[in-house]
Amino acid sequence: MTTRHTTIGSPLGELTFTSRDGVLSGIFYEGHWHMPPQEFFGDPTTPEDPVFAPAIAQVRQYLQGERTAFELEYKATGNEFQERVWARLENIPYGETITYGALAAELGDPNLAQAVGSAVGRNPLSIVIPCHRVVGSGGRLTGYAGGLSNKRFLLELEEPAAVRESKLF
Repeated sequence: MTTRHTTIGSPLGELTFTSRDGVLSGIFYEGHWHMPPQEFFGDPTTPEDPVFAPAIAQVRQYLQGERTAFELEYKATGNEFQERVWARLENIPYGETITYGALAAELGDPNLAQAVGSAVGRNPLSIVIPCHRVVGSGGRLTGYAGGLSNKRFLLELEEPAAVRESKLF
């Protein structure tokens, strides 16, 4: 198994991209809440590495408001429940949100909101698997492994123009 990583600067601070066996396996913020063990990162490489270059380009385009979806090969690895939650996150449309409770109900048990929150917080592919689109009841910004200021940035980036404009007055 070959693992490696690279880092880039971004409007969200330093981002670390990881790969396993030639496939993107993680994007982590500086100070990420649930950072994997050191062996997950493997050897350092450059952002021009052929595994990372397309992912970095697409993340940069997204952060500049030029991209609304990712076209990347990636693999998020977790336990069965986490992977179910992450698969559901991939279906939250750009510019929309869902609550932890609604997500738990969709997964079959509204009482699993905290377990859903735990799985969301352990999403290894921040931004690409859009865990920032999961909010607390009433749309409250709660918990984000990359920090609430980054969650707010991403949600505002995706905010529909009509909503943005209505906040001006």
